[in-house]
Amino acid sequence: MAEASVMNHQIHNQSIVDQFTKQAIPFSQKSQLSSEEILDLMVDACGVTSQDVVLDVACGPGLTACAFAKAAARVTGIDITPAMIERAKAQQAELGLTNLTWRVGDILSLPFPDESFSLVVTRYSFHHLLDPGAALAEMMRALKPGGRVMLMDAAPESSKVDAYNRMEKLRDPSHVRAMPAEELLRMAREAGLVNVKTAFCKVEFELEKTLAASFPNPGDEEKLRQIFSDDLMTDSLGMGAHRRGGEIHFHYPTIIIVGAKPE
Repeated sequence: MAEASVMNHQIHNQSIVDQFTKQAIPFSQKSQLSSEEILDLMVDACGVTSQDVVLDVACGPGLTACAFAKAAARVTGIDITPAMIERAKAQQAELGLTNLTWRVGDILSLPFPDESFSLVVTRYSFHHLLDPGAALAEMMRALKPGGRVMLMDAAPESSKVDAYNRMEKLRDPSHVRAMPAEELLRMAREAGLVNVKTAFCKVEFELEKTLAASFPNPGDEEKLRQIFSDDLMTDSLGMGAHRRGGEIHFHYPTIIIVGAKPE
């Protein structure tokens, strides 16, 4: 990595740590993004077995890793934010799971030997990355031949992705760029994944609860309220904003991509 790129990566990583240290507690609480239905959908999409050795990259508070640990032989979760790893350990203890280990580390330099895992997963992380393609390549390096990768992330409509990203950058200053489904799929195939399968879901949220669990910069909450109020008529975000019981609700368009590393 060139010196300027290294500096940008380090600065951006610090913005992620700052943002998700604040979000550690709210992020560890069950929400629509981590409902049993969504977690089961991920596990089923991956075809997890009791033989699988799993790596959860950018594991956050461990909700995904713990879900996979119920079906897999062993799961390792890694995240750049120490506060998230502490929440993950607490989640593990609460569930009484013994087949989990945790590491603090960077998605672009995973501290594991080549071909260490039969399944490498990541959930809602790629939109935070300056170079998601490099992160996927690093995930592939750590994957055994014949193993699987699962990538789950927001996937806005291509015609609405710019408006979506402007909104998300206001809500979460560590946001970089969500990609449309076709771009994510192209990246997966260019990384060498084969037998690629997809599943789509719409995860619904209520605006005020979302803002209460977010940490936008001062003054940006009102901008976000105005954006969603305007979007009730235009749907320029592609998030289906609508009123229910006086509150604004919307959904995150989400894709799950599962593919295999060639034997």
